[in-house]
Amino acid sequence: MLTSTRLMSAIGALLVCGAAAAAEVPASFDAAKCKAEYPKASLMNEEQGTVSMSFLVGPDGSVVESKLEKTSGFKNLDKAAIKSISACKFKPGTKDGAPAQTWTKVDYAWKLD
Repeated sequence: MLTSTRLMSAIGALLVCGAAAAAEVPASFDAAKCKAEYPKASLMNEEQGTVSMSFLVGPDGSVVESKLEKTSGFKNLDKAAIKSISACKFKPGTKDGAPAQTWTKVDYAWKLD
């Protein structure tokens, strides 16, 4: 007969084993090779901010879907970041060591020099 403590330990061991078996590594990209062009209106208005986005990246490294998670505070900056990063070639994420469709988060900071 399993006591509640032993039962919880057994469940915990199963959860850890399940998590290890389904190891997922999110997609990534080289930020140095994939830059967004500062929107002209945003430059003129001296707009700055950080856009937080999520991208669903296919096993071939292409963006399947994108979502705005947190705005920079400026629509032009948000749109330009999503458009530019969506066009980038990503290194696909993996599930159990094989290329797979995964979500990844990207923060893009717009800063004036």
